[in-house]
Amino acid sequence: MLRVCMSFWESSPTMKPAKKTVLVLFVTLLASLVWGSDQKLAPDVKADDSTDLVNVIVQFKQAPGEQHKDKIRAKGGSVDSDLSLVKALSGKLPANRVRELANDPDVAYISPDRPLQGTATTTDFYDQAVNAPSAWAKGLNGIGIGVAVIDSGISSSNDLQQTNGQLFGQLFGQQSQSVVYSQNFNTSSATTNDLYGHGTHVAGIIAGNGTNSDCNGCTITFLGIAQNVSLINLRVLDQNGMATDSEVINAIQAAISLKSRYNIRVINLSLGRPVYESYTLDPLCQAVEQAWKAGIVVVVAAGNYGRNNFASNDGYGTITAPGNDPYVITVGAMRPMGTPTRSDDLIATYSSKGPTLFDYVVKPDIVAPGNMVISVLASTSSTLYTQYPGNAIPQSYYDGGSSSANLPLSYYMLSGTSMATPVVSGTVALTLQQNPWLTPDQVKARLMKTAYKTFPRYSSYTDPSTGITYTDQYDIFTIGAGYLDIQAALSSTDVAPAGLAATSPIATFDPASQSVYFVSNTSAVWGSSAVWSSNAVWGSSVFVGSQSAVWGSSAVWGSSAVWGSSAVWGSSAVWGSSAVWGSSAVWGSSNTQAESVAINGEN
Repeated sequence: MLRVCMSFWESSPTMKPAKKTVLVLFVTLLASLVWGSDQKLAPDVKADDSTDLVNVIVQFKQAPGEQHKDKIRAKGGSVDSDLSLVKALSGKLPANRVRELANDPDVAYISPDRPLQGTATTTDFYDQAVNAPSAWAKGLNGIGIGVAVIDSGISSSNDLQQTNGQLFGQLFGQQSQSVVYSQNFNTSSATTNDLYGHGTHVAGIIAGNGTNSDCNGCTITFLGIAQNVSLINLRVLDQNGMATDSEVINAIQAAISLKSRYNIRVINLSLGRPVYESYTLDPLCQAVEQAWKAGIVVVVAAGNYGRNNFASNDGYGTITAPGNDPYVITVGAMRPMGTPTRSDDLIATYSSKGPTLFDYVVKPDIVAPGNMVISVLASTSSTLYTQYPGNAIPQSYYDGGSSSANLPLSYYMLSGTSMATPVVSGTVALTLQQNPWLTPDQVKARLMKTAYKTFPRYSSYTDPSTGITYTDQYDIFTIGAGYLDIQAALSSTDVAPAGLAATSPIATFDPASQSVYFVSNTSAVWGSSAVWSSNAVWGSSVFVGSQSAVWGSSAVWGSSAVWGSSAVWGSSAVWGSSAVWGSSAVWGSSNTQAESVAINGEN
């Protein structure tokens, strides 16, 4: 199930602590399903002797036509949608005919149409932590750049209007709506409004203009990163924040088709689901790659499983899909600590860590503020508000109790990598407004190279609801290339050499030295022969160990740590075929559960 990337681990007097089953689910579910015997069948697809109808995505070796639809119908199935972007069709098939279809020579891979779910500070300092005011001082506001928000929809708000979005508005001081296009892809309801309350919050982080907190006497104005972008509202998540792979792929296809009409240069995906196979097979990952190759920067939440220590791996290996794809920009979450300076900011302990399952891609790529972020409230009837009304921001919070204005309830607080992701999306819009000729790879490389790289070696947070203390090490699998720095990115004139990709590198484990290294790739911007070496992109302070190792045997974690032969990389590890979480384990495929939603952040 695809799900929003908001964290649910933190304390709140109005919420019960997350159950341990939620903490361990990601590891157990994935490990129990990954070793399928049929190479053309996903490990979690139902292919037994029953006649139960199974929701599937069938990838073909070429773009599907009527003859391919007939192949599905001939097996007693039906076709729901054409996913030509990834050479696939979604539909239903009897479970006892799945293997028959997989044996067809035209079929490349069959996977379930997996469910998916979407993933604010006590003072609004997240924009200052990444130096957003420096961009505004240059007159950069994202005007002319389209950002597709694939989420739970966007509800109307005074905060979601372009203040000078068009020439007519610039001359006469009139406003126009930030949302220039809306389309629904969720099959549960036809509206494009935000019934859940997540997509509007995300949109406000990207483009909020602060109108509802700009009153006489107001002391805080809640501004988005790029207030004049054009928002393309592509609704996939339902009122509970849930969607399926095919719904998201359909939305990505729409974003690509609308690219020229609305100058869509960015897709924001604050959602995710568990990783079940290599990104090279996953249809959701293949879809985001196609958007990237079409010239759209795809920004994806890392996930909120950084506290998962069930396999004694300290939360490593918990990046969700499609954030596991090496092309996209995968974003982890920082805690802005209630001050305008970034020097005291710390990683959110729930932020997922790399490397990715199966492929060992180094993720996240970058981190940005995502903890306790205040942004636009969808409505008081949205699901999140009705469940957690205490997260609404009262007017007295931002007017000091001195304003006589009777403003509507307009703002809400959420936490998670879902909130960090639109901070980066807004920054990409500013970067492309300034330099519209940059390619997605050049944008990604520039943000990573200019990221702030000064961190402590460790930080800890104790959850007051459980008494558990979580400790993070600031390595490349936790903070990626570093902390987003908008001022540095916009001040940079460095451009990644033409023809070099900015795909995230692959890590490999050397059992002889008990170290983890990058796999050499001279066609990537971080490659050894590139102008931008690995030190330039990542910086020595985010490596642990000696020499050029990403994670050396002399590291504080030691050779028997998570990277040791008995850990993530080992054949007998939790991910291995002999793992305790076999296919018949209690966490079988029939118990799929998406990552939990968190409302209040670490404080």
